[in-house]
Amino acid sequence: MPLKRLTNLLYVAVNYLPPNYAARCASSWTNNPTVWRMGCRPTTAINVGRMYGRTGAFTTNQQQGMGKRNMDALSEEEKRLFPLKTVTSVVSLFESILKRTTEPDLALLSIIVGCIENTLTCNQQILSGAKSTVLTTTVDETSEKPLAIPPVRKEDDFPEIEWPIVEALYVKFRAVIKSSVDVTQYGCPEFATRELVKRVSDVIWNTLTRSYYKDRAHLQSLYSYLTGNKLDCFGVALAVVAGCQVLGFNDVHLALSEDHAWVIFGLEGKETAEVTWHGKGNEDKRGQPVDAGIQARSWLYVSGNPVICSRFTEVASLVSSINPSITATTDSLEVASMQQSLLWVLYDTGHLTRYPMALGNLADLEELSPTPGRCHCGQLFSQAIEVARRCYGNSHVYPYTYQGGYFYRNRMYKEALESWANAADAIRSYNYSREDEEIYKEFLEIANELIPFVMKVEGSGHSARSILKDSECFAHLLRFYDGICQWEEGSCTPVLHIGWAKPLVNTISKFDSQVRRHVVISCSEVAEEDTPVTKPPG
Repeated sequence: MPLKRLTNLLYVAVNYLPPNYAARCASSWTNNPTVWRMGCRPTTAINVGRMYGRTGAFTTNQQQGMGKRNMDALSEEEKRLFPLKTVTSVVSLFESILKRTTEPDLALLSIIVGCIENTLTCNQQILSGAKSTVLTTTVDETSEKPLAIPPVRKEDDFPEIEWPIVEALYVKFRAVIKSSVDVTQYGCPEFATRELVKRVSDVIWNTLTRSYYKDRAHLQSLYSYLTGNKLDCFGVALAVVAGCQVLGFNDVHLALSEDHAWVIFGLEGKETAEVTWHGKGNEDKRGQPVDAGIQARSWLYVSGNPVICSRFTEVASLVSSINPSITATTDSLEVASMQQSLLWVLYDTGHLTRYPMALGNLADLEELSPTPGRCHCGQLFSQAIEVARRCYGNSHVYPYTYQGGYFYRNRMYKEALESWANAADAIRSYNYSREDEEIYKEFLEIANELIPFVMKVEGSGHSARSILKDSECFAHLLRFYDGICQWEEGSCTPVLHIGWAKPLVNTISKFDSQVRRHVVISCSEVAEEDTPVTKPPG
């Protein structure tokens, strides 16, 4: 369909159709091939208008008016950066946006990075000898034709991302939110209310496909939502915050734990609300505060110490969530390069200073492809740990496992054992629940695969006299398992089982008795009020 007619249709949806029409038709816009099939008649926009008693196409002035109302997210200078076709052009766009005094538009930026990510990683075949992709698009109800994207020029990094395409998706998102949420029903409050946040969450939730995508890649952006009605857990939370921003409620922000997301809102940001799903997609908690999870001492809620996002930190979160994977073993270098460059832009502007997970992601990318003139990845891993300790009371576990993985990959096994022991020290303050399955799998892999492999390597050949003769390494091992045991104490769900016990016994037996003898085990001091009173003899 010619782009001008596409814009006309979207203009109808925003300004002419009955209330809630856009929301009711959100799925059909992307899922019904008869609506968007190529070759539709030029009078489509006019016919849609006539269905509701209005005739005529739209004048240039009307289209410009639509742009002025909805497209202030970018300046004219920023629009001239389009079409985006290199990592450098994307970085320039983000740099310009981050230098503003006004808040960035989450919906727009999520659409842009999602479009690039999906173009380079989804439904594509890389043609040998050329940077080119072939996508399949439905052209009628019964057949499919390959739609060839022109080969990418050698000086470009990816197929051109045109501004009108981004604009159309952005207008569509605004149409869905504004036509589905009547702020006047809530008394036009200055700050968001729980009912209003729940309503925005319902709008996003009810326009998704009826499947939950826990481990599917590339479903975290609004591009995925607007083109396929699919979002993962983080994507739903981001969409809700972006929707509230569309409605003018700038007090609604993301709160990010290490495997979950919710929102804060209100005058001082003290109200919390679940807006997304976790695990198998139980939506019953949406709209409820997160107090119950914090009181249950679940790792999922990090003891009430999540990363509280500003609008700029939310931009960092959507960049950090970019996934460059094409298959389980193949990544897109262009997407990884874009993510790495954007994270450095956010790092330089100070928007990662309280975001341990993003620092860890940047460190991982730097390990694979170091940026000339930048600090070593090891410093970034250490910085993430320092932030987790200073800002979040050592409630975050992943900074330690990120660092431990780096040491393990570089055969720095003593340092890896210490990092894993520090991770267990962080997890010992929680009670295990079934919602914590992701961190459970992380520790299970460390205990049953990584540590046994270290013992095997260090116990053979010329390495036989290394860490197995080091009493500090044995102490790190004991501290690791002690943290896991304390994690289980007081929990309704057990952690340890026979699958943990066998590797533990085998690992401990690798250390000589002389090494084990040098480790002094001391119990932490008992609180004074818990100290039993004993009478002196006599």
